[in-house]
Amino acid sequence: MDVRPNQTIYINNLNEKIKKEELKKSLYAIFSQFGQILDIVALKTLKMRGQAFVIFKEIGSASNALRTMQGFPFYDKPMRIAYSKCDSDIVAKLKGTYKERPKKVKPPKPAPGTDDKKDKKKKQISAENSNPNTQTEQPPNQILFLTNLPEETNEMMLSMLFNQFPGFKEVRLVPNRHDIAFVEFTTELQSNAAKEALQGFKITPTHAMKITFAKK
Repeated sequence: MDVRPNQTIYINNLNEKIKKEELKKSLYAIFSQFGQILDIVALKTLKMRGQAFVIFKEIGSASNALRTMQGFPFYDKPMRIAYSKCDSDIVAKLKGTYKERPKKVKPPKPAPGTDDKKDKKKKQISAENSNPNTQTEQPPNQILFLTNLPEETNEMMLSMLFNQFPGFKEVRLVPNRHDIAFVEFTTELQSNAAKEALQGFKITPTHAMKITFAKK
């Protein structure tokens, strides 16, 4: 009865009101922490509404995602996740003659406003590569400052990413600035754990999120 573990997970009970592109971006944001994603298939046909497939490069990534995210409240509905019954086309091609080309990810462009500081900081970059915005790391506190966020980032996406950590309180976006946000935790210990875990997390293939403590 059980389907054999494979690289593709099948998700249903998804919120049908979410637009297809937003759904795919949000799925990418929460599932890419488990490993490289080759493709996400979400169709809005009547038969396929509320369902999606996430195709990982490795079976281990798919297994981990299935265990961890089973029942996760995604747009207010608990996800139901299972292994896909058959290999997706992309995986079948990979197993056959088709050779996957590893994508060369370009280094993310600095967020607006950091260019002019770039030259001054080249010498210090190794000491400060986790902190692009200030010359010195802010002392730990319960609020994190996120930069280099992609244009399509929304509050839901960030909430889903950070609420897997204990002590998560809220996400605050900055009006008219899509590239930065604040995330608040109950204690600085909890915010630090999230900071360590998600530092450099790629919300999209070209945007590695940078996390620092917010200025008090």
